[in-house]
Amino acid sequence: MLPRIPLLTGEDLSPAQQRVYARIVSGPRGRMIGPFRAALHSPELAEAWQAMGEVLRYRNSFPKRLSELAVIVVGRYWASEVEWYVHAAEARAAGLSDAVIEAVRTGALPVFEDSGEQGIYEFTCELLQRGEVSDASYDAVRTSFGDVGVVELAALVGYYSMVSMTLNAHHIPLPEGETTDLPMPEGGARLGMLPDRASPTAPVTA
Repeated sequence: MLPRIPLLTGEDLSPAQQRVYARIVSGPRGRMIGPFRAALHSPELAEAWQAMGEVLRYRNSFPKRLSELAVIVVGRYWASEVEWYVHAAEARAAGLSDAVIEAVRTGALPVFEDSGEQGIYEFTCELLQRGEVSDASYDAVRTSFGDVGVVELAALVGYYSMVSMTLNAHHIPLPEGETTDLPMPEGGARLGMLPDRASPTAPVTA
C-alpha cells in the first residue's frame, strides 16, 4: 500500500518543519515514524501533537505495560498496522504477556491474571465500542489509579484513536521490510466483548 501523501525528508523541510522534526527525533521517540510523517505537513499541528503525545506516552501515571495495553487495544480496534507494529513490541518489552497480546491481536477476549490489566482493558474497550464507560469500569480504574489515572486513560484512548485514524487515512506504511497481521475475526468484532454491556451504566462482571 502506497502512502497517499508525500512523506517529507530532510531536504524537503521548511525551517518550521525542521524545528519540529528535530524535537521529535531528539526526544524519547528517537525517530520519525507513524503519524508525524503526515502531520509534519502542518508544523504548528505537528508541534502541538508531538508535545501532547510525549506527555501521554512517556509521562502518564500508569505502569508502562498498562498504558501500552490500552494503546494496543486502540490500535487493534482501528486495525492500524503501524500503531500495532510499534506498540505490540513496546507492550511485550514492558512485561505484558504474549497471551494477552495475542488475544488482543486476534480479537479474542483476553484472560487476565492482573486486576489492573483487566480494568484498563474493560475501560478502553467500552470507550471505543460505545463512546461511553460503565460506572463499574470507570470506578475500577479510578479506585486503582485515582482521578489523574482515569483522566489520563480517557485521553490516551482518544489520542491513539487520532493516531490510528491518521495512519489509516493517509496510508502511512510500515517501516521497509516489516509486516504485521491484524485479522478480522469471525463476525467482524475487533475486540473481545465483555458480558453485561447492555447499557453504559450496567455493571460489568469480571
